[in-house]
Amino acid sequence: MRFLLRLASLVALAVAVIAGTVDSIQSVAASAVVITPMGDAWQDLNPGSLESLQSSIAYYVHPGFYTVALQWLMLQPAFAVFLVLSLLLWMIGYKKPPVAGRFAA
Repeated sequence: MRFLLRLASLVALAVAVIAGTVDSIQSVAASAVVITPMGDAWQDLNPGSLESLQSSIAYYVHPGFYTVALQWLMLQPAFAVFLVLSLLLWMIGYKKPPVAGRFAA
């Protein structure tokens, strides 16, 4: 399970780096700071899955949860969302080193 969490963390980190790189290239091209919100990035990649997520959250969880939490999340920069997701997945999959040390019996 830890391996899968660390792998998912690596994938999220790679997506965050790609999103940050795309934003920096667009910023240089426009001579202004360009930051892509998570909602716009998701809409560009797969609009059907975003709509199905919105409808399922509104139906199964609560319509208020969608309007408050998910709308706030979709307004955040895509690279920051994936960086935080990567950090959380890494922290969940982290294994503490033994207290006694590496060569303790």
